[in-house]
Amino acid sequence: QLQLVESGGGLVQPGGSLRLSCTASGFTLDYYAIGWFHQAPGKEREGVSCISASDGSTYYADSVKGRFTISRDSAKNTVYLQMNSLKPEDTAVYYCAAGLECGVNDYWGQGTQATVSS
Repeated sequence: QLQLVESGGGLVQPGGSLRLSCTASGFTLDYYAIGWFHQAPGKEREGVSCISASDGSTYYADSVKGRFTISRDSAKNTVYLQMNSLKPEDTAVYYCAAGLECGVNDYWGQGTQATVSS
């Protein structure tokens, strides 16, 4: 069974950090592009970042450039999203997705809630 599981969400104050994890079971993440998305209440799901499978290229939404970093740990079959300098507008459910390339999302996780509030 192919499955993605996100973890690492929580409540953090503005300016704080969270590290989200996307761990796969049933398949090897190294062969897939992995994207992170977020969905705030009442809003559509938006792409946040992606890491390609071919050469490890990374992509970021303008709103998170310089604050978020996506990375892989092949040994743990996990992709991380390090989120620094968090703002209240980063509050959302964060999802990871896997596909053959960035922009193609064949498998989705269930999401993890990140809340930025004082």
